[in-house]
Amino acid sequence: MTPIELRPLFTIKAQVTAPAQLVGAVPHGYTRRVMCVSGGRFEGERLRGRVLPGGADVVLERPDGGLHLDVRLVLEAEGGGLVYMTYSGRRNGPTPEIMRKIVNREPIARGEDYFRVAVQFETAAPGLEWLNDRIAVGTGTRESDGPVYDVWEVA
Repeated sequence: MTPIELRPLFTIKAQVTAPAQLVGAVPHGYTRRVMCVSGGRFEGERLRGRVLPGGADVVLERPDGGLHLDVRLVLEAEGGGLVYMTYSGRRNGPTPEIMRKIVNREPIARGEDYFRVAVQFETAAPGLEWLNDRIAVGTGTRESDGPVYDVWEVA
């Protein structure tokens, strides 16, 4: 087997300040809601900049409270290069108490829930093309004004 290594890429904080758009119960048994991303920042050794307004954090909530995440963002790296970042993921809790907090959107300490994402990038920016051929993974937490993820490049 070829071993997988993780290299820190950046920490990203997306700001979600507008109320969620609740689509409601959709035919396959989930509740869908959409949060519009109003901005944010990301910071790492090799990559840093801001999250541009206009992205979307789309969530499907299962009847048991577990969340399926589908997010699209545009990042502006220092120097002005634009990067399209997409990720999907899962968020749920190991105990009924944590699940209740997730369902009620209550604060949860970092690491108390399972909050993981798989990330991909697209860019035409000179010097950032290496991102087009990278897969990344992340762990998340939710703050009052949006999620925070630590993102690692899969090397």
